[in-house]
Order: sequence, then structure tokens, then C-alpha cells
Amino acid sequence: MGKGSGYGKVILFGEHFVVHGVPGIVSAIDSSTDAIVTKAKSGLTIKDERKTAKGYSEEKRLQQIESIERILNAMQLDPKTPLDIWIGGSLPGFSGLGASAASSVAIARAIGEELGLKLSNERINQLAYEAEIAYAGNPSGIDNTAATYGGLMWFKKNPVGGPDFVERLNVQGQIEIVICSTGKVANTKAMVEGVAERKKADSIKYGALFEQAESIAVAGRKALEAGDLKEVGKFMNKSHQILQEIGVSSVELDHLVDVARKQGAIGAKLTGGGGGGCMVALTPSESLQSRVADAFKAEGFEILTTKIGAIIR
Repeated sequence: MGKGSGYGKVILFGEHFVVHGVPGIVSAIDSSTDAIVTKAKSGLTIKDERKTAKGYSEEKRLQQIESIERILNAMQLDPKTPLDIWIGGSLPGFSGLGASAASSVAIARAIGEELGLKLSNERINQLAYEAEIAYAGNPSGIDNTAATYGGLMWFKKNPVGGPDFVERLNVQGQIEIVICSTGKVANTKAMVEGVAERKKADSIKYGALFEQAESIAVAGRKALEAGDLKEVGKFMNKSHQILQEIGVSSVELDHLVDVARKQGAIGAKLTGGGGGGCMVALTPSESLQSRVADAFKAEGFEILTTKIGAIIR
């Protein structure tokens, strides 16, 4: 029996833009996906017991199977290797939390342990990236990196292949946030492809937006490292505006962002691929976190109260 786990994540700055080489900031959260793998006599059996948004497991099923086959291929094993796989843990299956990357990391670790392979974190990260291709088509690598290593990181995709640039960021203490799910399952692959198509069709507009996104990420990093959370929140708000302009927000996400801000969140934006999924509110105190969380729950939305800054493997 092999066991493994992978962290969930929240992107503070850079979603979609990181796919194209713009730097971003990502933090692991203190919720994880766990996996248990045992060798089987025949076939692949997947028992997914995660709490998920309605329709999430069904929507992702074929991508999940492909992701496991990709992991086995990358391990130079038969992609039809018979395995029994259990998936669970504290990270809910909501689009935008890096749930697919967390499960890919967990499964890769569990397969490696069950088959007696000694896999480094670097190798686990590579395997999880291969798995993420099934879900995202052209993944940036930011989700699997956070799921593998944890912590708060500055991330920049290598545009010509090879290792991505990853730098640990240090902040004072952990910072409370609220993540709220729209309840809609997002198609990350379609969202990523849509941005690429629109960028190609209107290079002038998108070039300017991508430059703004990079400036915001740089400024957000300086504010985080200085401990100026009001400035961090301001740049999160600006980030959401740009994500609206590239067409990846939604009516539901915009509503949740508005609710969070009206309850006093100092910053709020969508997180992840958009088109549904989740948003994140910066709520740096337990009282503020509770107030924002209660407002979401009063409207019937599912939430996750957590912290960013200090989860490191």
C-alpha cells in the first residue's frame, strides 16, 4: 500500500498570465488531497471520496483517467498497469483550488511508494505536470509546483522548456483568507485555450493587459514582503479587473467578489482558471474572516477558511 498527499493552492496574482511567461504568486493552503494506491489483479479502479462541487467528479472523470495514464507513462510503466486508487483528504474538489494538481501529486507519490520507487520532490513535480496536461492542455506548472512543495512562491514559467523559476517568498506569520466556490465546475483547458485565442486575435490589447498583469504581480510581491496587506488587497482588486477584461470571470465570480468587499475584505478576486470555480478574499484577522465567511454561507455558497504563507514540505 502506497500513500501520498498534495497541497491545495490559491493564486494571488498571475492566473492565465503565467501560462505565457508572466510571473505570478501562489500559496499552498493547509488543505490537501490524499491518495492510497495498491497493486490490483486487473484494471484501474478509482474510488474518489473527496467532497466536490456538484458534477465535479463526473466532469473530470476522463481527464482523471488520462492523468493517471500520463503519470505511468512518465514513470516508463505500462499505462494500463492494474491499480486500485483511493482519493480523499481535506481539500474539496472545487475548480480553482488546484484540486487536480493536488490529486496528481498525491497519486504520483502513492504509486511511487507502492512500487518501491524512490522519487524526489523534483521528480514528483515533473510527474504531476505531465498529469496536469490532461486537465489544462497547456498548464503553466504553477499548480503542481505549489501542490508538491507548499509555501508561498514567486513563479515564472520557462518559455523554452526546462526548469521553471521558483523563489520562496517570506511573510510575517500566516494570513487569513476565505475561498468561496461558485458551485460551477470550470473547464480549465477551454479557459486557457480561449485566452490564447483572444490574445492571438488582438495582440495589441492583450499585450497591454499582460504588461499590466506583470506590473501588478511585481507590486503585489513588494507589498507582501513589506507586510502592507492593504496594498496587497488593492493589487488583488486590480488583478480581478484585468481578469475580467481577458474574459475569464463570470457573473457568479463577480457577485462573490462584490459580497466579500462589501463585508470588509481588503482584496478579492477570482482564483484559478475562472469561468466558474472559486474566488479568494483577503481577510487578515479571524473576525474579518468569520464575517466574510458568514456572508457567503448566508447566501448558500460553500466556503473554505484557511491561511496562506507557511505550509512547506
